[in-house]
Amino acid sequence: MSTFCIVLFTKISNLVIMKQAFRFNSLSDFHAFCNLPNPEHPLISLIDYSQVNYPTDDTELKWIQNFYSMGLKRNVNAKFNYGQQEYDFDSGVLCFVSPLQFLSLEMKPDIEVKPTGYLLLIHPDFLWGTSLIKKIKSYEFFSYQINEALFLSDKEEKIIVDLFKNIEREYQNNMDKFTQELIVAQLELFLIYAERFYERQFLTRKKSSHELLLKFEEVLDGYFRSGNLIEKGIPSVKSIAAQMNISANYLSTLLRIHTQQNTQQHIQNKIIDTAKERLSTTSLSVSEIAYELGFEHPQSFSKLFKQKTNQSPGEFRRLFN
Repeated sequence: MSTFCIVLFTKISNLVIMKQAFRFNSLSDFHAFCNLPNPEHPLISLIDYSQVNYPTDDTELKWIQNFYSMGLKRNVNAKFNYGQQEYDFDSGVLCFVSPLQFLSLEMKPDIEVKPTGYLLLIHPDFLWGTSLIKKIKSYEFFSYQINEALFLSDKEEKIIVDLFKNIEREYQNNMDKFTQELIVAQLELFLIYAERFYERQFLTRKKSSHELLLKFEEVLDGYFRSGNLIEKGIPSVKSIAAQMNISANYLSTLLRIHTQQNTQQHIQNKIIDTAKERLSTTSLSVSEIAYELGFEHPQSFSKLFKQKTNQSPGEFRRLFN
């Protein structure tokens, strides 16, 4: 352990280690960890990423933070890990981390490229009493993995930097009754742009999206061909996404944009297609088919079938008799 880390543990009372991972309870904790001056505002801070100085003697850092971070980063001499995924920041990308998410990075000291970009930190307390306190949780990209970061064009990057700078100017000015409202308005605009740019990315990176869609169909087919549904139950969105090495929200957004249906709807459609095949080609009872498809209660299967087809399983079967 480096001297810097030892000093950090003894001097910063609110900074603790949880199973070899740091926990940043405040923006001040993170500033001190990165060897930066104290934040100008306790609940919101725009950091020049070129000034960030992680403890250099540590090859791997892990942490959990109690605030939102939105990073526009380029040429970072570290490999970031988010969950089980990793990503190298060689070009400008925008990524999002919400409170209490686990993040780690593996330092690459042999690469001496100076990182650039910005890191916007916002503590949830800053959003209390505003419309954004609940709305921010609806933006699915806060739970995307690092390898699902948003790639920006030069024009898009300029828009984001301008919004970041507008936010910085507001909290640097003399605070008045309009400050929070103006910052939240800029932040909402930033999140809307991010959502627009993500949708653009889903549509323009067709090869990558097409490969993921094919992989999804392959994984879903595998679940229903395995014969393990009685034992394992109906596959969850999370389990399918994990097998594809992407986040559940990223998968649902990808499917919604390209197919107008989310992951859960695709799973249900697969259930109905499989059920129709067995109802029309086997003599299995409705209850037996329901159990084979992972339903604990046949009534739940019949309810879903009726909802999707406007027919009961028995009514559908009678069409073939």
